[in-house]
Amino acid sequence: MADPEVDAERGSQRPVRLAAITTVQHATLLALREAIAAGRYEPGQPLRQETLARDLGVSVPPVREALKTLEAEGQVVYAPRRGYTVARLSRAELHEAYRIRDLLETEAIARSVGVLSRDDLARMRGAIRDMERAQRSADVTALTAANRRFHFTIFEAAAMPRMADMIRMLWDGTDHYRSRYFSTAEHRDRVRAEHAEIMRAVARGDADAAAELSRQHRDHALEALCDALPAADTETAELPVQTARRANQR
Repeated sequence: MADPEVDAERGSQRPVRLAAITTVQHATLLALREAIAAGRYEPGQPLRQETLARDLGVSVPPVREALKTLEAEGQVVYAPRRGYTVARLSRAELHEAYRIRDLLETEAIARSVGVLSRDDLARMRGAIRDMERAQRSADVTALTAANRRFHFTIFEAAAMPRMADMIRMLWDGTDHYRSRYFSTAEHRDRVRAEHAEIMRAVARGDADAAAELSRQHRDHALEALCDALPAADTETAELPVQTARRANQR
């Protein structure tokens, strides 16, 4: 699916035609999810349904349904009389998401390593090559997609689709922060080296090593994301939690 093209002079998005390979509603969801993941909408930015519909060349109903799905995934937030905004995450929420990922992904790796097929291993190596090409051109969108393909080849081989869906939802909820991580050359170099190590452990069937290397891989990303998280994001994201706590104490 083509991305919305940004008009550099006006800062607006030109309408794009959604591919007819799926329903308009699903295509709209994919387009909005990708745009948020790529950082085209900043955390806290309002998402006007009419504007999104015009930019995507669709009617408002599929946009409304897509936003409801994204709200369930934690990628957008709805407030009465204010509408939808891109979700902000606090450091505490990022830590929580990554802790849950650690539990689920470690289990997936334990179940997958050793049973991955030759095609699976080839797919992972192909993802690494795609990441290297994207890195040379600093194509963060392609880099993010290849990175996801690398990891989810392992997760999906666990043959536990509900667990894979839970991991996918956690990834979706933090993708717009992950794109910031990939925007730095130093981080891209680190990811390339860490993927190579994980690949070697997976190829030799060492699940313990693959799990530990993946944990270190996540921890490095989490540390960088928390360091880069704007203070405004943290304060605003924690405000609803503090308000709810005060309400419960009354």
